[in-house]
Amino acid sequence: MKKQRRAPDFILFLVILLLLTVGIVMVYSSSYVYAQVNYADGAHYFKRQLVWALLGIAGMIVVMKIDYKIYKKWANLFFGLAVLLLLLLFVPGVGITIKDATRWIGIGELLTIQPSEIAKLAMVIFLAKYLSERHNQVKKLVQGIFIPMVFLGIVCLLILKQPDLGTTVTIAGTAFLMLLAAGAQFSHLSCLALLGGGLVGLAICMEPYRMRRLMAFRNPWADPLKTGFQTIQSLLAVGSGGIFGVGLGQGRQKFLYLPEQHTDFIFAVLAEELGFIGATFVLLLFLVFLWRGLKIALKAPDLFGALLATGLTMMVVLQAVINIGVVTGSMPVTGITLPFISYGGSSLTLNLLGIGILLNISHYVEE
Repeated sequence: MKKQRRAPDFILFLVILLLLTVGIVMVYSSSYVYAQVNYADGAHYFKRQLVWALLGIAGMIVVMKIDYKIYKKWANLFFGLAVLLLLLLFVPGVGITIKDATRWIGIGELLTIQPSEIAKLAMVIFLAKYLSERHNQVKKLVQGIFIPMVFLGIVCLLILKQPDLGTTVTIAGTAFLMLLAAGAQFSHLSCLALLGGGLVGLAICMEPYRMRRLMAFRNPWADPLKTGFQTIQSLLAVGSGGIFGVGLGQGRQKFLYLPEQHTDFIFAVLAEELGFIGATFVLLLFLVFLWRGLKIALKAPDLFGALLATGLTMMVVLQAVINIGVVTGSMPVTGITLPFISYGGSSLTLNLLGIGILLNISHYVEE
């Protein structure tokens, strides 16, 4: 008998709209000075983000009406497309390099996409399909761990080559939590965690700039004008906000002191202008998102839906944890944005499409 559709999760939908609203306002506030200097238009980034947000919301609503089970049928194709797009980054004339990182393909600045954002969503769908179809074998080392790690390794190596360690860690962490949710053996997962930690350490040691970031994380004031500059400026912004903030639009660090103020470090501007209360509000929104996402996963009508909801939820939450950890000096600097808040069309749109899938799964949750 066909499962009766319920109304989508209203609390989750409301949380996303609130995060989007905060994000659009903060993109305008944090980017105004930089955009005025570089484009003679303080609303340059705001207008682009608003367009992407509207397109993303439209996409989310459309996807919300599509039965999530259809993605199981197309999972292999999504994975293959993601790998192809990641490979295109390394084709001369196709990949766009900005600040020594080749993470975009497209036409100039007007229409660019980040294949890694597509790869995150494709990897979650692919793993949900693989693990749900082999749930009786997930406790076996080869079928449950080794084979999915081969596919994960392909994606992670291509993203690491860009280079983008932050997104690599997000995808790997999401995959690990999906394996945990699928019922993989704890001993296998423990070995996998140790291996993953070792590989991250190796990736850091192999790149001098990553080692410098690690040293700056330990003591940013040892080199305050170079490797420690971002962290120090971010901490100054966060600390200046106090309880209530200096006022929306009144922040000082965005006056070309804080690098990447509307992308990687937008949470620092938010904390400066809206204070502890504003920052806590955003953190609470992400906690509510985690709660509703995991509730949908626990009450999903089938294993594919449960694993898909788990992956979509943790993909967003892990990225938020890493970004906020970097901004507050709790983690080494990585080039990773804050979901729904930071400027970036590809990230925003793909995240909203993922939320559309999550909302569709909520149609069928069991009471």
